[in-house]
Amino acid sequence: MTATPLDHVVIVLVEPQQVDNVGATLRAMRNMGLTRLRLVRPAPFDWERLPIIAHRTKTLVDATQVFDNLDDALADTVYVIGSTARPRVARRPVLSPREAAQKALARAVDYPVAFLFGREDNGLPNSAIDRCHALLTIPTDLTYASLNLAQAVMVVAYEARLASLQASSLSTDPTTEPATAVETEAMFEKLEAALRAIDFLVSNHTEPTLRALRALILRAEPTAEETALLTAMARAIAKRGGPA
Repeated sequence: MTATPLDHVVIVLVEPQQVDNVGATLRAMRNMGLTRLRLVRPAPFDWERLPIIAHRTKTLVDATQVFDNLDDALADTVYVIGSTARPRVARRPVLSPREAAQKALARAVDYPVAFLFGREDNGLPNSAIDRCHALLTIPTDLTYASLNLAQAVMVVAYEARLASLQASSLSTDPTTEPATAVETEAMFEKLEAALRAIDFLVSNHTEPTLRALRALILRAEPTAEETALLTAMARAIAKRGGPA
């Protein structure tokens, strides 16, 4: 069967705490035609309950993947959008669910993309936001902005389904293959090493500087070739770094 853009959409739940929310997420995904769920460090729960909570989702339950860390969960994806209800200092585009779905599905024609959702009590940590190309916020009533985890997934899954009806006419340029998360993280690792080698990072500003650099580069969405170029540049700088 030919893959569709929805087949390339990955829902990632970071540290989900309640089995009911995981089950309701699977139900929402099944309703909207999404099939790929990844869990990062979920709380212990009874997997046998999932098909009971989410009827007719056994295939999705069996295909659900569990990861010890977020980088592994995102390794093959080329575009990541994080869901958050809180204002963030990260300098990334903040999109509505419809805008986010349209951007993600255009890329999902050819490559895996991910939507991140945080744990029920605290949402996404800054370390997860650092992996995102963009953020999405669901425009809820400001007096009660926080949505249930599975409800938030349903909103995004619905918009993804709508966007998929248009995404079939879109395609990324095969000559500009986007970088995967693995390639991007390797690049950031080398860039940090290069900046340390030339004493660019000031101890009390290291984290904000690296976070700003991440935001700058992720907004540009470098291709695999561009990411390789930046990685090579960083290696050369690190090699020549140190006291003059």
